[in-house]
Amino acid sequence: MKKEFGSSVLVTGASSGIGKAIASLFAANGYTVYAVSRSIKEKRESIGCGEIISIRGDITDIESIKALRARIDKLSIIIHAAGYGIAGSAEDVSGEIARKQMETNYIGPINVNNIFLPLLRENRKSLVIFISSIAGRVPIPFQSHYSSSKYAIEAYSEALRMEGKPFGLTTVLLEPGDTKTGFTSKRKKYIPENSIYKTAADKAIAKMEKDEENGRSPETVASAALSVASKKNPPIRKPIGFEYSALMLLLRILPQKAVEMILRKLY
Repeated sequence: MKKEFGSSVLVTGASSGIGKAIASLFAANGYTVYAVSRSIKEKRESIGCGEIISIRGDITDIESIKALRARIDKLSIIIHAAGYGIAGSAEDVSGEIARKQMETNYIGPINVNNIFLPLLRENRKSLVIFISSIAGRVPIPFQSHYSSSKYAIEAYSEALRMEGKPFGLTTVLLEPGDTKTGFTSKRKKYIPENSIYKTAADKAIAKMEKDEENGRSPETVASAALSVASKKNPPIRKPIGFEYSALMLLLRILPQKAVEMILRKLY
């Protein structure tokens, strides 16, 4: 497979789930992968014709990212896969909890880019891939703050793509739907026992968890990322799966009130 954007990749959130699958697949296809996570065990290993260099790092800590930068001399692709989800009603989730969600899912990628984009611009062409979500296009009841973090990263990615074009930098948003990973069990729930939303929230979250447990594998998202990295002119965004591509098309056609009604029935 052609390496349109070079062969050195930084993957955040690489200790599990989608990030781990991406790191493994890129290495197996001849890339040098810097796999970063707060909990990863530091090591260097060959996979296929490439390698994974695992480095501990925290994307919410600027000093940690600077230390990471000091260990990387060449880089042409960044893949932002770090993130987590919170669940609860828009009313019950405090601003402090929502802020922590945004710090990881939105501010974290900004921190990494602020420090690493000058290194990417040393290449003729470079690429930044954001693992967004269908929830970044469709607001999910009782995941309003998670959806908000993904909506924010979508806008940021599109703006960065326009700004970076003169310097050979492009961005892509990958938008998975339900995916079977540890993300489900790690979701943080904020549903007070006396909340007027508790019954509805419990029901909606139970459905989300069931759908995720029966969802696509993280390797599906990894394959999409690898495909994007081989394209001369990658798309602005790519929903993962035919049904989600069809859903996005349908939602553009339907009136907003109809979309709202569908989402309310689903959740």
